Amino acid sequence: MPRWRIGYRTIKTAIGAALAIFIAELLELEFFVSAGIIAVLCISVTKKESLRASWERFVACLIGLGYASILFEVIGYHPVSIAVIFLLFIPTAVAVGVKKGIVTSVVIMLHLYMYETVSVSIWVNEVLLIVIGVGVALIMNMYMPSAEKPLILKQVKLEECFEKIWREYSRYLRDGDTSWDGREIAVASSFIEEGKSLALKNVDNHFLRHDDYFYHYFKMREKQLDIIERILPFISTLDRTVVQGEKIAVYMDELSQAVTPGNTAGYYLMRLDELRDEMKEMKLPSSRTEFEVRSSLFYILHELEEYLLIKKMFKPDPKRTRTISGKRLNRDSHKRNTN
Repeated sequence: MPRWRIGYRTIKTAIGAALAIFIAELLELEFFVSAGIIAVLCISVTKKESLRASWERFVACLIGLGYASILFEVIGYHPVSIAVIFLLFIPTAVAVGVKKGIVTSVVIMLHLYMYETVSVSIWVNEVLLIVIGVGVALIMNMYMPSAEKPLILKQVKLEECFEKIWREYSRYLRDGDTSWDGREIAVASSFIEEGKSLALKNVDNHFLRHDDYFYHYFKMREKQLDIIERILPFISTLDRTVVQGEKIAVYMDELSQAVTPGNTAGYYLMRLDELRDEMKEMKLPSSRTEFEVRSSLFYILHELEEYLLIKKMFKPDPKRTRTISGKRLNRDSHKRNTN
């Protein structure tokens, strides 16, 4: 059963609807409650979405008023007229790109049906209802809670999963330990999807800057996780009797200690080249089994290189890197104090 709670959007919707109705009633507008309905419909999850929705509803309402004013006067004020208006208005709204305003416009057009006449004062009344509803919604949407902290938290948790995965790969290669259930791979995938979704909302909450750092970060980790998953079946073909496996295990231990938002890929690519050169100098395989093992090893090295190149192309944000590093230090300090 979903947990019952009152979120910030619910609070904004309640306040916005009440404020819009209060202003419309204060101005003695007809159908003043419609201002509250418009305000509720225009409150969205992001600032940019709210602006787009408000603009669409405003334009759609003006188009709807135009259709209703002409057709009601020409055909008359009866249900058939409403059907004709909808048949013309809805395709027009979709063609113009303001389909989100269809429902709001229907409310406004039906006001004319109830008036059974069209006049300048009625138009002024309806336009004021639209302006009040849209305006109050825009004001309410100026406040959006910062997604920075939740995004940083997901980033830290995701990197903990990556650290765990590399450590478990290393343990298998070194000790043949098969107790790991691979849970961190599924958890990491979940963090990535949640992080991308939240990052996109964060981008849409900034009008003057395109802050897409977190989205690119989670996309980068998504590509790396694909590589981690591809490596898994090849890791399982190796055993601890292979000396090269021990070397790769040591390297993966080093990788597990370097999963950070900062870019340390250059150093580990250099270490990877050294490891590849070292393996090339070893004796050629003398059996089919040894050949298959050696092939798996070189495939793993190739995938590790791809993993690091993806990170190398990512441009970290120095400010956020310092913030996240600070959180890591605090977390590690807390662990030491509680152990």
